[in-house]
Amino acid sequence: MQNRRDFLKNTGALALGGLMLPNLADAFGEPLKIKKFGVQLFTTMSVIDKDLEGTLRQIAGIGYKEIESAFSMKGGFYGMKPKAFAKLVADLGMSWQAHHVTGAPFNRPAPRPSALGSTAPARPAMPPMKNLLNNTQEIVDEVAEGGAKYLVCASIPVNKMEEVKLSLEILQKAGEAAKKAGLTFVFHNHTAEFEMVEGQRPFDMMASQISADLLKFELDLAWATKAGVNIPELFQKHPGRFPLFHIKDLNKETQKPVEVGTGYIDFKPIFAAAKTAGVKHYFVEQDGAPSPVANLTTSFNNLKKIVA
Repeated sequence: MQNRRDFLKNTGALALGGLMLPNLADAFGEPLKIKKFGVQLFTTMSVIDKDLEGTLRQIAGIGYKEIESAFSMKGGFYGMKPKAFAKLVADLGMSWQAHHVTGAPFNRPAPRPSALGSTAPARPAMPPMKNLLNNTQEIVDEVAEGGAKYLVCASIPVNKMEEVKLSLEILQKAGEAAKKAGLTFVFHNHTAEFEMVEGQRPFDMMASQISADLLKFELDLAWATKAGVNIPELFQKHPGRFPLFHIKDLNKETQKPVEVGTGYIDFKPIFAAAKTAGVKHYFVEQDGAPSPVANLTTSFNNLKKIVA
C-alpha cells in the first residue's frame, strides 16, 4: 500500500452524499456543522480508469457529495475534458470541488514488460503528466474551465534547500495564476514538509514567504499527525488558511493508510478546531485502498460514529 507521494515516485512523477452530520463544538465552544463529505479519487486509483462512471456512481451511492480529482493513467480528467468530467459528476448528484496536480517533473522509469518466468509485474508506460513548473497556465485554464474552485499542488520536492527554494518559486507563480483565474490555490502536505531542512521546516517557509491570498493549505490529517504536528496549534498559528482537509487514518503498527475509524488518528479534537482552521471541504482519502468502494463505505459509516 502506498501514498500518493510514493506512487508518484514509483511511477517517476513525484511533485504530483449530502449526509447531515451532528454538530461538533469548535475550539471556542461554538457549533460547527459538517454538512457533507467528499472523496479524493486517488483512493480509487486501482479501479477508476477501468470504469469511471460506474466508480463515481458507487461513490455517490455511498452518500458522498463532493469530488476531488487526481492523476489518471488515461490523462486529462480520467480521459475526459474538464467540462465533460464536471457534467458527469453533476449528473450523479455530486460536485467537482478540487483538482490535484504535481508541482515539478521527475525522471520517469522506462516501461517494463513482463519477462518470461519473472514474478515482477509489468510497468505500463506513463501518459504525459502536466506539472506546475512547466504547465501552470494550461493547468489553471483547464480547472477553471471545468468549474472546480480549488487547484491543489499534491506534492513538490522539499528534501534539499535548493528544492525548497525552487518549490517556493513554483508555488508563488501558480498562486498568482490561480488567483487571476478565480481559483483558490492550495498545497497538500505529506510528512516531508514538516521535517527540518537546514534548520527550517518547508511548511513554515511556505506559510511565511507566500501570502495567504496566494497560497492556502489542504491538511492531510494523517501525514501531519505522523509528522508529530499538533494540529489544533497549527490552526491557531495560521487561522483560516486550511480550507480543505484530507480525512485519512493510519494503522499504528504499519503506519499505512486504513479506513477512517480503524486506525489511531484522533479526529475529534481536529474537527473541534476546524472553524479556526477555516475548513470548507472534507475529502476522505485512503492511499492504496485494496477495495476502494468497500473501504470508502466503511470510512463513511465510521465518520457518522466519530461525530456522534
